[in-house]
Amino acid sequence: MPKVNFQEERCKGCRLCVLACPKKIIALSDRINNQGYNVACLKEEAPCNGCALCAEMCPDVVIEVWK
Repeated sequence: MPKVNFQEERCKGCRLCVLACPKKIIALSDRINNQGYNVACLKEEAPCNGCALCAEMCPDVVIEVWK
């Protein structure tokens, strides 16, 4: 199963990863980082196939995908 890691303190809540995810399992959470942004997170891990489109779209290199 792939592992997706979000470096939440660098996330600016731009939602590009949300739009890029073909499985629609990424969303902005209610958590707010030190910069004042709602951070991206996985709604559920099981459907993730490790395609890494979310990581490719992230302009701030917040997301790491491990297969």
